[in-house]
Amino acid sequence: MDLFYSDTFELPLPAGHRFPMAKYRRLRERVAESGLLERNRLLIPVAATREELERVHDPEYVRRVFQGELDEREIRRIGFPWSARMVERSCRSSGASIAAARAALRDGIGINLAGGTHHAMPDSGGGYCVFNDVCVAARAVQAGWEGGPRVRKVLFVDLDVHQGNGTAAVARGDATLFAFSVHCNRNYPFRKTAGDLDIELEPGTGDEEYLAAVERGLDQILAVFQPDLAFYLAGADPWSGDRLGQFALSKEGLRQRDELVLDWLLGCGIPVSVAMAGGYAPNVEDIVDIHLQTIVEADRRASRLAVR
Repeated sequence: MDLFYSDTFELPLPAGHRFPMAKYRRLRERVAESGLLERNRLLIPVAATREELERVHDPEYVRRVFQGELDEREIRRIGFPWSARMVERSCRSSGASIAAARAALRDGIGINLAGGTHHAMPDSGGGYCVFNDVCVAARAVQAGWEGGPRVRKVLFVDLDVHQGNGTAAVARGDATLFAFSVHCNRNYPFRKTAGDLDIELEPGTGDEEYLAAVERGLDQILAVFQPDLAFYLAGADPWSGDRLGQFALSKEGLRQRDELVLDWLLGCGIPVSVAMAGGYAPNVEDIVDIHLQTIVEADRRASRLAVR
């Protein structure tokens, strides 16, 4: 199983900024400490190209991001100050999702140790998202590459606590894309963009109700959509201790979520590209615990796929 990481994922931020940027470096360190790299590869992804970004994003928006011409309102919506390093981070994260998708199509599973920037719209950013990495990756594999399999239909399984409004906007009206999201109904974004299947749950939702909703949604999808590839946004922010989450899931409940999603998709013969998505717990180690669980569950299934 291939995992993709770059030191550029960790963007320097002003003192007191609430985004837990250190989670990316700590996740890479914990992956190395866990022994996972004895049987899996940790690779540095190349950055997504302008052409790849512009399959999803308006070329004028991409140009203004690259040139640092976003206005104060746009920068405020994104939540990060503009810098060349912010642009590099955003391009490299999209490149990691492209690489993870190609790895999934080859091996069954691929993982981006960042990604899940699902609030980025075709012509704007928001919610710490500049470019929508999973949509960029979906369009990249749909466009094809030398030696790659044909991919037509792509499913997004978005289990970040916040609705993926940008992904929903990209998928709207496109029969080759299906945006599925289970999220908190009273959380960001407060004006949601309807996806193909949205399951909205109340603040305080716990393990049992959440897992039942995810399973119900997955079962509904297969009746109407047969994907060639799935992107799984495995957010850590449904956890009860998350500052921005409002759900009440346990770490064990989130592990069971990963188990459910991966078994359902792989059991249907659908390759899975995994992105980490959100996580805002006060202690960054709690975020990393949850993300590492996701990778461990993926590794268990990748090992089974390898011996088939």
